[in-house]
Amino acid sequence: MKKGFSAVRQCMVALGIVLNIVGAFIALNLHLPVYLDSIGTVMNAALFGPVYGIMTGILGSLVSGFTFDIYSLYFAPVQIFTGLMAGLMFKTKWLQKGRIPVGAIAVSLPTSIVSAVICAIVFGGITSSGSSFIVQVLTKAGVNLTVSCFIVQVITDYLDKLLAVVIVTGVMAAMTGEMKEKLRGNQRGQI
Repeated sequence: MKKGFSAVRQCMVALGIVLNIVGAFIALNLHLPVYLDSIGTVMNAALFGPVYGIMTGILGSLVSGFTFDIYSLYFAPVQIFTGLMAGLMFKTKWLQKGRIPVGAIAVSLPTSIVSAVICAIVFGGITSSGSSFIVQVLTKAGVNLTVSCFIVQVITDYLDKLLAVVIVTGVMAAMTGEMKEKLRGNQRGQI
């Protein structure tokens, strides 16, 4: 079986997109301070590498943006960094067992920078996220808007990416080695 964009990988990307959309929808409607829109991105980055994580994240952002949360379109670059960093960090084993909290920092820091810039410059600190309230409190307390956005994004992105990584590593641990190999296309046979 070739490792290209097989039917199995297409289905996994579709599943990842659905996970991102459902997570984003829940977070948006419950006004959570985390986003839950990158679980599928992290899952496909872990299974197949950064390219599949990036693809999943961008497509999930597009669908979310065109259906229920226009802000999601503007934050698609965050998904690019999430897919890239998660894919790289899973390859280095920094997202396994006791290293997860440190590895999640490496995933979330670039996304925090990108999302803080987008939040501050494009939206003036007010987005559809429940964390916008915290940004407004900090700016009213005299903290610079960009700094407020960055502080909030560092905290919320870290918690969001940590949660996504913990969920994905839990799912990956529950999968058999044979199942992972078949998904990745490293064994002959069909699923």
